[in-house]
Amino acid sequence: MSQQVTGPVGHYVDGEWIESGGDPFESVDPATGESLGEFHRGTPAEVERAVRAAEDAFPAWRALSYVDRAEHLWEVFHELRDRHEELGEIVTRECGKEISEGKADVTEAWHMVEWAAGNARHPHGDVVPSEIAEKDAYMRRKPRGVVGCITPWNFPVAIPFWHMAVALVEGNTVVWKPAEQTPWCGQVVAEMLDDTGVPDGVFNMVQGFGDAGNAIVEDDRVDTVLFTGSAEVGHSIADKLGSEPGREVALEMGGKNAIVVTEHADLDVAVHSAVMSAFKTTGQRCVSAERLIVHEDVHGEFKTRFVDLAEDVAVGDPLDESTFMGPVVDESQVEKFHEYNGLAREEGVDVLVDRAELDEGEIPDGSADGYWVGPFVYETEYDPELRCLQEEVFGPHVALIPYSGDIERAVEIHNDVPYGLAGAIVSENYRQLNYYRDHGEVGLAYANLPCIGAEVQLPFGGVKKSGKGAPSAREVIEAVTERTAWTLNNATDIEMAQGLSADITTEE
Repeated sequence: MSQQVTGPVGHYVDGEWIESGGDPFESVDPATGESLGEFHRGTPAEVERAVRAAEDAFPAWRALSYVDRAEHLWEVFHELRDRHEELGEIVTRECGKEISEGKADVTEAWHMVEWAAGNARHPHGDVVPSEIAEKDAYMRRKPRGVVGCITPWNFPVAIPFWHMAVALVEGNTVVWKPAEQTPWCGQVVAEMLDDTGVPDGVFNMVQGFGDAGNAIVEDDRVDTVLFTGSAEVGHSIADKLGSEPGREVALEMGGKNAIVVTEHADLDVAVHSAVMSAFKTTGQRCVSAERLIVHEDVHGEFKTRFVDLAEDVAVGDPLDESTFMGPVVDESQVEKFHEYNGLAREEGVDVLVDRAELDEGEIPDGSADGYWVGPFVYETEYDPELRCLQEEVFGPHVALIPYSGDIERAVEIHNDVPYGLAGAIVSENYRQLNYYRDHGEVGLAYANLPCIGAEVQLPFGGVKKSGKGAPSAREVIEAVTERTAWTLNNATDIEMAQGLSADITTEE
């Protein structure tokens, strides 16, 4: 096995790279199955050390101005831009998404850092009119303290900065656990923050698995937990922290996302949007579309065109710019994908495309040990009892569901899942667009676009079982700060609102 990782391999705690007593684990290239390097699992002892360091560093970090804190992030911004090509390739090699997506991951990271650091010079708080002319009232924000960040493998550079950039600029300190599938990306991000000269203990990174993440959640010195990942883990975090006064959480989880294609759709836009939404990142985005709800009047043509593209979409070496779909991230994702394809067959669907087991000629040379799958597309009448229409697969597993009637029926089908992360509608009828806008149960909605994409200035989060809050952009400020309503009396007398008497009376 070849060692690809350079530089320190360990955890970054209190301004130092430290070794761990935890078991070793490997970062694996999902395209080839080859090792990219060896890392060590963080244990609760390393997490405890990191939390203690963050707690100790908080008072001095909080005392700095917004602008002084943001200066450290500007250095990261420039390094992300300067190392765009290099880091994009690392992302692709470690999580398997094709190279344009690997580079876009890094671009999104610097956009988020730019937004967070730039926001340091923008107005903070609100002046609120008082009923009493002599009173000034306004809202102030204060950092909460130690913020625990637990991030996924599919956006191993961008999402950590969704969480951490805002948290740091707002005056919090951070303990971060990257995904165990992408520890190399985690190391590079930690090296960048170390290079900025951020004070010791302000930023800490512990590699590892679920036990390390759980140690962050269980530590009551961690004031806020920001999490992006599976619904199962996110719900357990919500259950834990929801019962603890004084602790906050923002969760962004998965979905069973859908695109509605109405009888008024531009089919060029509809097919393009559906292919992007279903197969980009090999279906491994939390916003990937696994349901296509298509009106019967355009169903036949849409089906033919979508199936033709699904049969031909390029699966291959993710470092090759002609590739559209790379591998899935690991063997567990392969197994889950096949399990749900089998479930769909058991539930009686009509399979339209089955490239789940790729032909030998479709797999790049030297990559037989990679984690390869292709599109799986099926058609079925809508039935809310079908598990394949209700449960998230997180792969290129797509249901085509015809519907008849009006937009209300399409949105009814769209909403009839336990999740509510993302969705899209394709239509040239503005009334249909507006109905979907007003009634679609999603946190992220798109019109005449693929059901993917995140501009960093917009909140990214869902409703129902897809999340609580949005651990990014302006919305994450709510989770990492506390608000104080401040009222100042400028008069020498005390006058109260609502007509409350301020007179003090005595028995005499």
